[in-house]
Amino acid sequence: MIQVTEPRRARLYEELSKESRRYLAAYVLFNQAVADHLGLHPTDVQFLSLLTAEPGPRTVKQIADMTGLTTGSATRLVDRLEREGYVARAPDQQDRRRVLVTPVADRVARVTAVWDDLGQAWQSLFDDHTDEELEVITRHMRRAHDLSHSQMQHLRALPKPD
Repeated sequence: MIQVTEPRRARLYEELSKESRRYLAAYVLFNQAVADHLGLHPTDVQFLSLLTAEPGPRTVKQIADMTGLTTGSATRLVDRLEREGYVARAPDQQDRRRVLVTPVADRVARVTAVWDDLGQAWQSLFDDHTDEELEVITRHMRRAHDLSHSQMQHLRALPKPD
């Protein structure tokens, strides 16, 4: 934990730490509920979310980079989603040695419909924030994303605990 000498700041860090843990746990559990509703794995739901935010064909290596998964885990993710009809593999027309993974629009629309149904309530969380506050929240989320990816790489480089 960070050592902070100013009492108010220390209290704010403590409160932020507590609320961050609660937020992350709630989001993981929410994601699990969405996955259960759709009959998917939670990682699959998150990947489909990323794929709709950044559409286009991807290699398995690009999917691994995008998600922070190992290439082996990304391959298993694609295998599951291909079996369920959410993605399709096709040879890259520019480099026939590569295989591209593309979303299947009508199947992904099934997932998007659930997010759209729930989205209004999530959007309303931001309605009473100023533009400046939204910029701070966005900057924090972007930085947290980048830190998460670097921390995942760090963890993968460490030896497994006994």
